[in-house]
Amino acid sequence: MISERIFRAYDIRGIYGLELDADAAKLIGRAIATYVGGRGKTFIVGKDVRLSSKPLGDALIEGMVSGGLDVEDVGTVTTPLLYFATMHYGKDGGVMVSASHNPPEWNGFKILLSKGFVCMGMGMEELRDIAIKEAFQSAKMGTVKVNPKVIPDYEDYISEKVNIGKPLNVIADPGGGSCTMLIPRAFERAGLNAHVIYGEPNGSFSKHPPEPDERTLNELRTLVLERHADFGVGFDGDGDRAVFIDDEGRIVPSNAVLTMLSRHLLRKHRGEAVVYEVSCSLIVEETIKAYGGRPILSRVGHTYIYEKMIKENAVLGGETSGHFYFRDIHSFDDAIYASLKVAEAISEEGLRLSEIVDSLPKYPQIPVKNYGCPDEKKFRVVEELAEDFKNSGHETVTLDGVKVILEDGWFLIRPSNTQPLIRLTVEAKNEERLREIALYAEKTILKKIEHIKQ
Repeated sequence: MISERIFRAYDIRGIYGLELDADAAKLIGRAIATYVGGRGKTFIVGKDVRLSSKPLGDALIEGMVSGGLDVEDVGTVTTPLLYFATMHYGKDGGVMVSASHNPPEWNGFKILLSKGFVCMGMGMEELRDIAIKEAFQSAKMGTVKVNPKVIPDYEDYISEKVNIGKPLNVIADPGGGSCTMLIPRAFERAGLNAHVIYGEPNGSFSKHPPEPDERTLNELRTLVLERHADFGVGFDGDGDRAVFIDDEGRIVPSNAVLTMLSRHLLRKHRGEAVVYEVSCSLIVEETIKAYGGRPILSRVGHTYIYEKMIKENAVLGGETSGHFYFRDIHSFDDAIYASLKVAEAISEEGLRLSEIVDSLPKYPQIPVKNYGCPDEKKFRVVEELAEDFKNSGHETVTLDGVKVILEDGWFLIRPSNTQPLIRLTVEAKNEERLREIALYAEKTILKKIEHIKQ
């Protein structure tokens, strides 16, 4: 038996030994082969450092090969590197064995095809049904081989795409995750001096959780100050998210990083598109316009940003969660490449990162506030709120939840995809208006929740 619950909005994910094991992985591999038509197609398979990734990866490959696929096993890599390899070598698809920043007992599969990602609404339902029903097509066995060149090929590629004009000192914290396979070598190839902490693969993530945030970045912040580094960067477990520390030991908000990168890249690519999502600061849109770019608004989420990147041929994309996407690397998000581009921007500006960050305009913001709402009610609450705001004459964007645009600020109301919560984000051009807008939005949300509960 295979659990339907592991087939999620953007990937396949579950707790190893409970919802996901080698038998399930083999069935999923066979289902992927059936879904894409099997024989004559070649897939890349990579794995993160989790202790369960090798047994799951081996079983997945066994299932894929038994379904007629040819597989190139690239071993332990970052998720962005797996995506890069799939496109760089012109393969039919790729599967990454990873649960990203989830706790170490979790694992899963991210599936990329030449036409895009497999997710709900784009093939995941069909793949799920094939796996659960074991509705496999018979096929001649495929082949499997190891590709040992993928890491040096990736390093060659990204080092040619950046131009860091002066040597910078960087402290990097891969946290024992997949970036340990590339750091410090990828940084040094690009001209950075890198000091690494937790630079050995640690599949149990015993040093700290595989998510860079306030809980895990204190040591990195301390070292940046002690060593007078130009900046620090913390990576998540599979290398697709980066959180930056400036030379004063401050966490740099992702909005500021995206603003800085937009300015940096649009100076060279005037008129190009930059993709950002609905919870990004108004500063991002204003900067894109100020530097001659085309601001492209997207739903929150990897698949949606990637689709917009491709459709608009955008030079850059970003999310407040720390994902940064680049046309240079086939429009994927990549934490290591983002680090190199931040270094490039610093070297070209001729200023310290703290000076660049302080020079950027800022608006006060309440990043996220949560309100409890039953799962079966939360989507209805947001839909009704959207209708109410529209009927009352507000300018609204319903791309992802409802975003209400005001003259001097905005607020965004979204249902959580994974929890019985409704999330509120607020931004205004001054603190007084921030409080007023937040109070209005909160009262409206709570009133609607109570009404629908009755």
